[in-house]
Amino acid sequence: MTQSAPQQGAPFERAMRHALSLSAHGPLYGGNPQVGCVLVDSDGTVVAEGWHRGAGTPHAEVDALSRVTDATGLTAVVTLEPCNHTGRTGPCSTALIDAGVSRVVYAVSDPGENSAGGADRLRAAGVEVVAGVLADEVAASIEPWLVAARRRTPWVSVKWASSLDGRAAAADGSSQWITGTAARQRVHEQRAQSDAVVVGTGTVLADDPSLTARGDAGELLAHQPVPVVIGTRPVPQGAKLRDHPAGLIETHSRDLEQVLAGLYGRGIRRVFVEGGPQLASAFIEAGLVDEYLVYLAPTLIGGPRTAVGDIGVSTIGEQRRLRITSIERLGDDLLVTARASAHSTGSGQAPSTSSGQASSTSERF
Repeated sequence: MTQSAPQQGAPFERAMRHALSLSAHGPLYGGNPQVGCVLVDSDGTVVAEGWHRGAGTPHAEVDALSRVTDATGLTAVVTLEPCNHTGRTGPCSTALIDAGVSRVVYAVSDPGENSAGGADRLRAAGVEVVAGVLADEVAASIEPWLVAARRRTPWVSVKWASSLDGRAAAADGSSQWITGTAARQRVHEQRAQSDAVVVGTGTVLADDPSLTARGDAGELLAHQPVPVVIGTRPVPQGAKLRDHPAGLIETHSRDLEQVLAGLYGRGIRRVFVEGGPQLASAFIEAGLVDEYLVYLAPTLIGGPRTAVGDIGVSTIGEQRRLRITSIERLGDDLLVTARASAHSTGSGQAPSTSSGQASSTSERF
């Protein structure tokens, strides 16, 4: 049975936008996408709503179903195709069938190898399926998860802080602080929205960062990303990372693609790279960056300590063009967010730069 024609989804756009707004209540971290669901009756009135609250909790459809005593004949409007596999929870497609819904409307197909196929199961059970309603809007809202699921490597965000002339530190290597309090707090929030925060062994040896996500008063935030150290040398026994509340992953490797594939296998879908110019440059040169988070401070430093080093660009025709998605003012600083023009798993192994060179060339705390 083919998917319903796009115009058939038009009556459900309002309900889908409501489901999309609900999905934003869910966490960005945890391996699962943000998903929202509403149950509507024959008049289009919302009778129940739900969203996914994180890995191991009921999915959005089950959350919504739990809020009605009888779902017979209702329409489920959900942002992502209902899953078709058993993980920590059972298949949502089966839950909807068992509940007696007569129609399921969804926006984006599930790209998962094991979780896809919910629509087919629903149709086989006699449930009407309408696909693709507000697909572009929903896909944009969960782009990092979708990209990670399709590639089977995490979404990679690279962050750096620099002066307006592109320096990440003074000539003597000092870098604290280039940006102000508001910008530094936003970094902590971005860590808390990630599954992992990635640095090189050089950063660990030079700066001994804690890499925790902290609030305004220095308190630990509810979610802590696991620190990942890339490089062949071990993390010293007395390093702060040894006491990180989320544990520690030591890769003992400089092969970035291999590292990312391994992290995906651990359930990590979003990584936050803030390991200094060498590591950032390696990710960029390998074509492994999906999103750039560039904090710009209204100051000039000069000197050789640039925020990004050699990324394999030798002529202007090889420049890495980006698409700016937002510019935000944080106190006196700016946060420029940009994305690569196309997503890729990269063009090969990262360059074998030594991540063990001690170099305090980025704000790390």
